[in-house]
Amino acid sequence: MPASSHINSTERCFKYVNSDEWVTSGKIGSREAVLVFRTNILNPKTRKLILEAAPQQSKTGADSPSAVSTPNETIHKTSSSPTVSKTQSNYTNQGKIFVAVEKTVTNCKELVNHRNPIKKSLDAFSSSDASVSSDGDETIQYNETKSRKPHKSKNTSIIEIEVNLNKESGYESATTSQSNTEINTSEEDHEASSEEDNECGINMPAHQLKITYKFIQTETKLLRKIFNVHGLTEVQGDSNFNLLWTGVHMKLDTLRNLALYQRVNHFPRSYELTRKDRLYKNIERMQHLRGMKHFDIVPQSFILPLEIRDLIFAHNKHRGPWIVKPAASSRGRGIFIVNSPDQIPQDEQVLVSKYIVDPLCIDGHKCDLRVYVLVTSFDPLIIYLYEEGIVRLATVRYDRNADNLWNPCMHLCNYSINKYHSDYIRSSDAQDEDVGHKWTLSALLRHLKLQGCDTHLLMLNIEDLIIKAVLACAQTIISACRMFVPNVNNCFELYGFDILIDNTLKPWLLEVNLSPSMGVDSPLDTKVKACLVTDLLTCVGIPAFTPEMRTHYDGKSSRLRSSSCQRQVDTSESALRSTKSKKKPVIPLTQEEQRILRSARLQYTRRGGFVRIFPTDDTMQRYGNFLDPANGIPISTPNVQGQTFQTLVTQHNYNQMLHSNLFGSGPRSAKDDNSQENRIKQYERALETDSEIPFLKKQIVEKCEEEGRRLRKQMLKKITSGSTLTHFQARQTFSLYLESVLRRLTQDPKDSHEKIIIKFLTKYGGGVKPPVLFKNSQNISKARSAMVAKLLGDFLELYRRDTEAYIDSFDHFGMIPTNAYSLFLMHAQESDLEAVLTHHTNVTGIMPFLYNRCGLSVPATPPIPSGLHGFLRALPAMVTSYGMSREVSKYDGYIKNCDKNCENVQDISLRSRSTRDSK
Repeated sequence: MPASSHINSTERCFKYVNSDEWVTSGKIGSREAVLVFRTNILNPKTRKLILEAAPQQSKTGADSPSAVSTPNETIHKTSSSPTVSKTQSNYTNQGKIFVAVEKTVTNCKELVNHRNPIKKSLDAFSSSDASVSSDGDETIQYNETKSRKPHKSKNTSIIEIEVNLNKESGYESATTSQSNTEINTSEEDHEASSEEDNECGINMPAHQLKITYKFIQTETKLLRKIFNVHGLTEVQGDSNFNLLWTGVHMKLDTLRNLALYQRVNHFPRSYELTRKDRLYKNIERMQHLRGMKHFDIVPQSFILPLEIRDLIFAHNKHRGPWIVKPAASSRGRGIFIVNSPDQIPQDEQVLVSKYIVDPLCIDGHKCDLRVYVLVTSFDPLIIYLYEEGIVRLATVRYDRNADNLWNPCMHLCNYSINKYHSDYIRSSDAQDEDVGHKWTLSALLRHLKLQGCDTHLLMLNIEDLIIKAVLACAQTIISACRMFVPNVNNCFELYGFDILIDNTLKPWLLEVNLSPSMGVDSPLDTKVKACLVTDLLTCVGIPAFTPEMRTHYDGKSSRLRSSSCQRQVDTSESALRSTKSKKKPVIPLTQEEQRILRSARLQYTRRGGFVRIFPTDDTMQRYGNFLDPANGIPISTPNVQGQTFQTLVTQHNYNQMLHSNLFGSGPRSAKDDNSQENRIKQYERALETDSEIPFLKKQIVEKCEEEGRRLRKQMLKKITSGSTLTHFQARQTFSLYLESVLRRLTQDPKDSHEKIIIKFLTKYGGGVKPPVLFKNSQNISKARSAMVAKLLGDFLELYRRDTEAYIDSFDHFGMIPTNAYSLFLMHAQESDLEAVLTHHTNVTGIMPFLYNRCGLSVPATPPIPSGLHGFLRALPAMVTSYGMSREVSKYDGYIKNCDKNCENVQDISLRSRSTRDSK
């Protein structure tokens, strides 16, 4: 290996961290060496002890055995529970308990040197739980802007605030500084955790090896913390990376140019599995090809408007209800239930499925499952199911009455919908896995087992459902991997399977999520997802290559394409394997087969909490008929006589080879503990814990009403004297104002103004569409208010994302100073925000929070009624009929860096025009 000469120099860089504890499957510098990820390193006490060991290490020397403090030893010191011995698995018993801690600041003077949100954080309304599912065209982008350090001045006592637009949690970042007042934060302060994470990560092997990661359009809060504390470094732009984590489908050019050591979290053409319409069509094809009894895993479905006649025929034969889902959407957006096909609009493509009217209920509440499935390879097919999942309960008790079909909090279990209901209960302790409206999978299995249910058969049926869904979509994905993926191990994929169980314990597949949510807003979420991510990264294996090795493999000449010589098998050997004889001679494996077998075995030893469900000892017996006997690829299309799949590539059968070597009786076989009994026991056990890790810490700033009223008077005075708000300031204010309205929707349904909000959202359009059967009667209920809150929350997510283009880089001439206005937003109540928006609209005659100054179809400013909520009552009249074009809202007519004189001339002309229009 070219890096063999660099191994010693690399190992000397690890001052006190034992590299053997954080690198496995081989020594650093070898091709098989991969990084180890553990949740216990997230514990601040563990990190503190590791950091304290550094000075002792420098005194005693790097070669002294007493100077090396291994992670397991450190955990033993910080936890009352015994740690895992080295003879046991390093990946099954991790420190896996997480608690959420909130820190409240009540004194207005304590806002100094404190990285605070502009608004009071709302866990229930955070967009960090968003998951991009079933839609390859959704370009949801979560960008974090790094805040600059506050500048302290001895000659001034003015509070300076820098505002960051944080996409993961709204406008939640602000830094303040004041010369005479400081806040002494605790050692476990979450806001300083990023620096502590980086300080700890510096001493990890990944940092010494310069392992890097990159994010593209995905949520990053949990992932970034895990990466940083393990020593990985984030890169931007076109920089080279070791791990690419994206929330959307991969570009083919990126896939083509991947090096041997690089990993990406998506396979090409995964939309065959994650788009609702493509998933159903692929399974339907297998139903026709292999028989309905083998692939009866999804409810009867139709794609409208193409199959409207088939739907009407099925409805006349078996009456509804039917559930309508957009073909490419996520988080329950646009889903509603109808009794008849006549109630379904024909203006867009939707998937209409038979509604399961007899679901499994827990204490009268409907529930569904989110299970996490890892596919590390499609050829050969290797599927893992994580031992723990999430059970989501509907907030309202289930009732089959047709009058309740409109209620999403009764019929839909999505967290993104039910979290807005005022009766939604969150578990406050990670140990409570069966409390509230979100349980763990193991807690549900234990609950059903106590009731006498056959949980063994249930989990086997869930495994069977997952395998068959992957088999139905695998052929196209394998073809894409051969064309675009250079190396077998470049891609991996974590899917989120949404499964509904009926009252007979039969599982039904609802959908598959492309990028399941990694958002954490409760200790239970953090516990499951942090363990999931660390076990995922360890199982997949991020190569621990040295920089010299990466430079070597970056060369184009060293890359081998899967469709060429890398994966070809000698034809004589293939023919010999396919022949049936009583004596089966031991056939030597090719180099590629040896590499596949070795990789599968090493991967299994690193699996952690993942359970391998394909291959197992009986998979070829159960699913062998669905595979092509020549190449082992799942057959999802009928073969034309004389044609075979990928005829230009030499035939092989890696699935058969892998199964025979893992579970056969030959000399190379080494049976593992992957039996059905062991798998079921692992599903039913709770995640093992031995240390507490306070991961979620939100510092909440209590607004000072008196200060807010004082600053409001100042802002109103500045607006009267001729100062105006920038687009960013206006959109900031409008966003915070709608968040206050959203809070009232969930906390006080009696005063929700839901009719006004529905009217505004309907006219605005832009991807937020109220359900067809929404009944806006005068009898306001908690569920109806939650439904409106969900729509308003979706609108706010889109609105915040569009606002990112308007961030002010400097103070504009004639505008309110940024520092002063940011201080106002920090203390402003809903009435203060409404007063500023109303006064600014009346004085200037423009609406920068909805339109740009150069908009071509900007309506005249409507009269705003006086009194409380007057601005909200006038809001629908501010929008043109049938919605405002999203293209207009995205158009940045106000260029930030243009000449100030041109801005003044433009402002004067626009004001005079709006004044003439109002007259």
